[in-house]
Amino acid sequence: MKVHSSEFRAQSLRVGVGLFGLLILVIFGAISLGSESLSFLELTKLESAILYDVRLPRILLGACVGGSLAIAGASLQALLRNPLAEPYLLGVSNGAALGTMLAFVFFESYESSRSILAFAGAALATVAVYQMAKSRAGMSVERLILSGVIVMTFLSSIIILLTTLLDATKLRSFTFWLLGDLSQATKGGFYLSLAALIIGSIILLSQARALNLMMIGEKDAFDFGVEIARTRLVVFATAAALVGVSVASSGSVGFVGLIIPHLVRLAVGSDNRNVLPFSALFGASFVVIADTIARTVIAPREIPVGAITALIGCPLFIYLLKRN
Repeated sequence: MKVHSSEFRAQSLRVGVGLFGLLILVIFGAISLGSESLSFLELTKLESAILYDVRLPRILLGACVGGSLAIAGASLQALLRNPLAEPYLLGVSNGAALGTMLAFVFFESYESSRSILAFAGAALATVAVYQMAKSRAGMSVERLILSGVIVMTFLSSIIILLTTLLDATKLRSFTFWLLGDLSQATKGGFYLSLAALIIGSIILLSQARALNLMMIGEKDAFDFGVEIARTRLVVFATAAALVGVSVASSGSVGFVGLIIPHLVRLAVGSDNRNVLPFSALFGASFVVIADTIARTVIAPREIPVGAITALIGCPLFIYLLKRN
């Protein structure tokens, strides 16, 4: 048994180091690719501006967004004991998008309002889906999915109604952002997303043991001393904050929180002490790769990064369904 445990820890360590190395390679690869090639040996003033003011903040923001969405998705899946629990499918992303939309329409002069209202929208959507999915018989997969679809559809209709208040220029800009857009990345947005990712990851990792026990069953977790209500509140609030900051920075980027945790579990098992940090690393690489494709495949024009994550995520999800 000790040999098996030692082998598992060694495998987990290899996976973790590999994912960290992959992230570093992906970031450096993304820096070198773009509509404007850069000469790293001797940067001109224009090349320095492109690298440090445009490309690098965008790449690092993409990594933070990917990490935040992936770890939020992994924690929600563990908490709800449902492999389909994911910020986008549960309507959490739409809640954050609606909050950002309200800030975009009514509080455009206050930059901080986007993150605040995005978090509020994500939190309200999370609570609404959770309350609707509960029943006397417990929480079934069908009720959870149906609740998420209802909330997502309702919030989408409100967003569509609010778009009538925008002029043609703002409407096009917001529509592109809604599909996932990192082109407006700034150093301030990166710092905020990085702070949210670090703090959120620390909080969620502190709940990893409780989530492991809750995956067995809430009654068993309670018998082992887990404070069920407190764990739910902490995980829901943290996931909502991560999604809110991510959506405020990049729009709705789907499939990251759904696909990435599944792939990580295939490699390291279901222990959330490994799944949560490894999902963050892999999610960061995934979004950076998707955004690099989005900004280079038809350069100088761009494709919404959310469209690329969906094109990659849908076939992967079908494969996972067929595999299981």
